[in-house]
Amino acid sequence: MLALLALALLAAGPDEVPQVAVLDHAIAKGERIERGDFAMEARPLAAARGALTIEDAAGMEAVRNLSAGAIVRRGDVIRPQLVRRGEPVTIRIVQGRLSITASGRALGGGAEGEMVRVVVNATSRTLDAMVEGSGTVRIATP
Repeated sequence: MLALLALALLAAGPDEVPQVAVLDHAIAKGERIERGDFAMEARPLAAARGALTIEDAAGMEAVRNLSAGAIVRRGDVIRPQLVRRGEPVTIRIVQGRLSITASGRALGGGAEGEMVRVVVNATSRTLDAMVEGSGTVRIATP
C-alpha cells in the first residue's frame, strides 16, 4: 500500500495537490488507530511525502500523541504492544505435551512474536520470552 501512495505522489505534477489520509480527531499515545479515525484531505506534495495509507496505519498503535489533522508516518506508529513494561505476565514453558505456567513481570514491552525479558515472581529469575498474546509470553525450549 505504501508503494501505491508513493507512485501516486510521483505521478502528481508540481501544481497538483494529492489527497492523503489525515487523522479526523486526536489520538493519545498508546491508543490503537482504526480505519474510522481518518479523513481524506488535499495536502501539498512536500507534506504528503512519507504519509501512510489508511490500510497501513489501521490497527497500529500511536507512539506519541497525534493531533487532529496530522498525517501519520511510519515513525508515529508501532505494532500493538500486547505486553508492556512492568505489567504482570503469564509465562508459559511448553515442551511437547508438557506445559508449565508461572506468573511474572515484563521488563520490556513487545508486540506479538517479539522477544521480551521477564522476571519469574517465584524465583526472581530473568528469562527471555516471546510474546504470544495479551499478557502472555512463551519461553523457547530447545
